[in-house]
Amino acid sequence: MFLNRKKSNRKNEGEAKKLSSLFNFFLGFVVFILVMTVFGVIGFYAFTMDLPGIDALKDYRPSISSRVYDDKNELIDEFFLEDRKLIKIKEVPRVVVQAFVAAEDSRFFAHKGFDLQSIFRAVFKNIEAGHIIQGGSTITQQVAKMMYLSPEKKYTRKFKEAILAYKIDRYLTKDEILNLYLNQIYLGHGTYGIESASLGYFGKSARELKLHEAALLAGMPKAPSNYSPFLHYDKAKQRQYYVLTRMKEDGYISQEEMEKAYAAPMNLRSIRPKDKMAAYFVETVRRYVQEKYGADVLYKEGLSIYTTLDLTAQKYAGEAMERGLKELEERNKYKSGLVQGALFCMDVRTGAIRAMVGGRDFNQSEFNRATQSRRQAGSAFKPIIYTAAFDKGMTPATVIDDSPLAVDDVSQPDGIWRPKNFDDKFMGPITLRTALVLSRNVVTVKILQEIGIDYAVSYAMNMGITSPLVRTLSLALGASGVTLQELVQAYGVLANQGQKVSPFFIKKIVDRTGNVFEETKVQPEQVIDPRIAFITTHVMQDVVTSGTGTRVRSIGRPVAAKTGTTNDTRDAWFIGMTPSLITGVWIGFDQEASLGSQEVGGRAAAPIWLYFMEKALQNTPVESFPVPEGIVFEKINPKTGEPAGPSEKGTNEAFLLGTSPSSTLGDSIKGLFR
Repeated sequence: MFLNRKKSNRKNEGEAKKLSSLFNFFLGFVVFILVMTVFGVIGFYAFTMDLPGIDALKDYRPSISSRVYDDKNELIDEFFLEDRKLIKIKEVPRVVVQAFVAAEDSRFFAHKGFDLQSIFRAVFKNIEAGHIIQGGSTITQQVAKMMYLSPEKKYTRKFKEAILAYKIDRYLTKDEILNLYLNQIYLGHGTYGIESASLGYFGKSARELKLHEAALLAGMPKAPSNYSPFLHYDKAKQRQYYVLTRMKEDGYISQEEMEKAYAAPMNLRSIRPKDKMAAYFVETVRRYVQEKYGADVLYKEGLSIYTTLDLTAQKYAGEAMERGLKELEERNKYKSGLVQGALFCMDVRTGAIRAMVGGRDFNQSEFNRATQSRRQAGSAFKPIIYTAAFDKGMTPATVIDDSPLAVDDVSQPDGIWRPKNFDDKFMGPITLRTALVLSRNVVTVKILQEIGIDYAVSYAMNMGITSPLVRTLSLALGASGVTLQELVQAYGVLANQGQKVSPFFIKKIVDRTGNVFEETKVQPEQVIDPRIAFITTHVMQDVVTSGTGTRVRSIGRPVAAKTGTTNDTRDAWFIGMTPSLITGVWIGFDQEASLGSQEVGGRAAAPIWLYFMEKALQNTPVESFPVPEGIVFEKINPKTGEPAGPSEKGTNEAFLLGTSPSSTLGDSIKGLFR
């Protein structure tokens, strides 16, 4: 009995030890789990603490291109870091959504952001290959990667990607996720998003995509370059077939639809870079917007920039310039491509720039010779001097002796400056009209002597010349460097009845939300007497009919103009205006050199002006320069400046009321009897 009791005690002790061991094991396991959980939570937190928040996805604002439109709201160019155009998911045909879902994530509508089936399948494939060859990413994971993560192929990145995808799936609807995906995805050849890709590959909006086109695009995200139909058409077709097959297997299309789509012709758009007809104009716009609003706004905020450009006129401007320069090269046997030119066309009444050529080839030189280049204006500056003289009391009938002149000038070898006329001849006493029409240098210098250099400089600045001007008598001969744009603006004052308008390129800038950044409001400023402006314009019409600009006479409508040629014929100018449109042309070499002894403004530049303006003004009414109140006309002897006799032809001259030779003579006679 004692033995039995002893055995029983031993048994109880053994069971107690077992229970104690089990308890200790369980306790240890619980502690282990708790410790691992704590460390897991800490590790998970440490691993994911740098993950970005996803709240901003609701207010998705990707970088989208800013678009430049002409005067008729036709697209002419774009500015972008990524060629992206947004489209709402509800506007995308369902077949496009189905194609991308079938190709990239067939269980998209079933999973919660990441797909374990796809992940395990990818893991086994990667283990089998010995390196990462398959990602198993869902569309939501791709969104997470595109928006927040690097493209590196590491398991840590994939883990973060899955966590973010789960969060995104909980935060956004499936349509919202698809909206992000289809607007963000890269589809080759610089296109981002389905809308940009559709325009790039097929020349139409994604709203118009058909099944075969959708399948082609849906096959590209894996490797856009490899599956480009432009570069690897056969591979693209193979990939298209894969997408169509997946769509059939998922029940989106029938066998018949699949076969029909695969056989359908692609009608791909050419990817040749488009010729930029208005490259200098567009670059001027780009610089302005970037300087004023910054590069981020220009390249990322999807601005709509509405300009003043007349695209048809711009085409004519380019044609005119190329034609004129080639003719010049052929006449003088220049090396091809060296001679340069610029053209600047402006609406007289508003200042809107209708066409601009800044050089021969923007791809070769972005330097804008219409707005940035300061060249001596030569005789093209003379109308400003004459207008100032008319405002000081002279008239077109005022007579000045076209005779030799010697002026003290320390810059000359003998200390004397002797200005010459272009033909090295002198005409004796002539009227100011004759002097301007025939572009007589010496008379113009004498006029400047009479009115004063400071007065003339101030007058020029008032008309729109902003470049520094020399304060010597050589100013009369256009010795100062000015831009073509400045000259056109100054001449515009004459054509616009003394009102100055500022040349402008942009009518309105609107952001992606419709907010107007700026809008140009034309504000004419009356800077000279409209009668004075008319008198100069009236004289300048004779430049075309009988002066140095007769090459453009065939245009068959009233034109006021002036030629310009600098020393050694280094610069050739022609500025011509109608009551509605004014255009200036400059021709020369960037590295200043003679164009040729005969290549004066009327020969080198005028034909370009004529070809352009004939085209630009076609189908527009013929207008005459309006005669303001306070102007009287009188027939004048062009040699004496006196009233012409009954039998004389004379010139019908314009005067301010009370300043004509007859009225002046009448006033003198009346004075004798007082």
